Amino acid sequence: LLAASLLPVTAWPDGRLSVCGQLPADTIRNCSWHRGGTCRGQPPEQYCAPTIYTGLLLLALGVSSIRANLTPFGADQVRDRGGDATRRFFNWFYWSINIGAIFSLLVVAFVQQNISFLAGYLIPVACLALALLIFLLATPTFVTKPPTGSQVSAIIKLALQSWGCAWLGGSGARMSAHPWEAEDPLPNSGAQPGAPSPEEDLANFKVLARILPVMLTFIPYWMVYFQMQSTYYLQGLHLTIPTIFQHGQDGADTLQGYTFPDAWLLLANVVVLLALVPLKDHVIDPFLARRRLLPSALKRMALGMFFSLASILAAGILERERLQYVRRNQTVPQLIGKDHYPAATLPIWWQVPQYLLIGVSELFTSIPGLEFAYSEAPKCMKGAIMGLFFFIAGVGSLLGWGLLTLLSLPVHGWMRCPEDHGSINGCRMDNYFFLLAGIQLVTCLLFTWISRRYQ
Repeated sequence: LLAASLLPVTAWPDGRLSVCGQLPADTIRNCSWHRGGTCRGQPPEQYCAPTIYTGLLLLALGVSSIRANLTPFGADQVRDRGGDATRRFFNWFYWSINIGAIFSLLVVAFVQQNISFLAGYLIPVACLALALLIFLLATPTFVTKPPTGSQVSAIIKLALQSWGCAWLGGSGARMSAHPWEAEDPLPNSGAQPGAPSPEEDLANFKVLARILPVMLTFIPYWMVYFQMQSTYYLQGLHLTIPTIFQHGQDGADTLQGYTFPDAWLLLANVVVLLALVPLKDHVIDPFLARRRLLPSALKRMALGMFFSLASILAAGILERERLQYVRRNQTVPQLIGKDHYPAATLPIWWQVPQYLLIGVSELFTSIPGLEFAYSEAPKCMKGAIMGLFFFIAGVGSLLGWGLLTLLSLPVHGWMRCPEDHGSINGCRMDNYFFLLAGIQLVTCLLFTWISRRYQ
C-alpha cells in the first residue's frame, strides 16, 4: 500500500516537487551550442528516478511477501475439507487474480492513458486499502498457525553440512548418518515452542531436495510464459488493430475520441483464463474424477508445458509471416497510445492462437504448480516453498530477457538487428521464438520423465 501510494504522489505536480530532485537543463538537453552550455529560459526538470526505483523496491518486497504467504494461507482455510477442496481453491484463487488483471487492464490502463495518471494510480490505491481493511476485519475468522521459527536457516545449514559430508566422503572419510550432529546446533532446533526437531529438519531437507529438481525444470516454461508480456506484446504493436476502433480522419486508433490503450493487447490471455477456469472446475475435472481419469498435478504440468511449446511455435510462425509483409512494404502507420508504429497489414487476430495456447498452458501448469508446491511442501515450509516457486518464475523471466538481449546484439546477434536497433521490423525475432521452442521441447521431455519417476 505504501509503494502504491507513492505513485500518485509522483503523478501530481505538487507531489513531485516534494519527493523528486531536479536536474539542470543542460544535462538532459543538447544545449552545448548555447554560451556556457545552458538552455536559457528553460527551467530545470524534475528527476524522479530515485523515488520511482525506491517505490519499485518496496513494491517488490510487498508483493513477494504476499505471494509467498497468501497462497498457502488461503489453502489452509480449506485443508480440512480434503484434496478436492484444495484443488478447487487454487482454481478459483487463480481466477480471482485474473479478475484483478482484467480490471487493471480494461479500466485502470484506460484511465491512465486517456484521463490522467493521477486518477489511474489512485484507483489501485483505493482498492488495495479496501482489501487490507477487509482482510484485517476478517482476521478473527481465519485458520492461523503460530510461528515456530525459520526453517530456511535450518535447511541452509543442513545443505552446507551435507555438501561437506559428501566432499569428505569422496576423500575416503566416513559420512555421518546424522549431519545435524555438530558442535553448533541447528538455529531453530527447540528455539521456539512447536519448532521441528532435528529429525524433522532432516526429513524436511530431504523433501526439499526432491522438490527442487521439479522446480528448476519450470525455468524454461517461465521463459516462454513471460514472452506474453514482452515479445508477444511487441509483436501485437506491429500488427494491424481492427478498424472497429478507428473513427478519426487521420486513421488513428480511437475509441469514441479516446486512444486505444496498448495495455489492452494483454487482455487475450486473461479472457482465456476467465473462461476456462470455471469450465475446468465445474465440467472437466468432475468428469475426469468420476471416471478416475483425473491426472496428477505433475502430469497436468507436463501437458501444460506442451501447450506452451505450441504457443511459442505459433508466435514464431506468425512473426516469420509478419516479416514477409514488412519486406514487401505491406505496412500501415498505426497510433497506439501516444506512439506511432509501422504495423504489418496482418490483423492482430492472428495472435489469438498463441494467447489461447499460453492461457491453456497456464491452466495446466501454473495452477497445478501452485497445488504441487503447497501439497508437497512440509507443513512448516509451505510459505518458503511457495516463495521458491515464484522465485523460479522470476529467474525464468530474467533469463528470457537476458537471452533476448544477447541475441539482439547489433550485427553479431542471431536476430541480426540493425546497429540502431530501431523497431522489431529490423530484427529476426522469429529466430528467438524458435530457439525458445527448442529449449521448451527438451524441457517437456525431461519433465515428462520426471513426472513418471517422482514419488
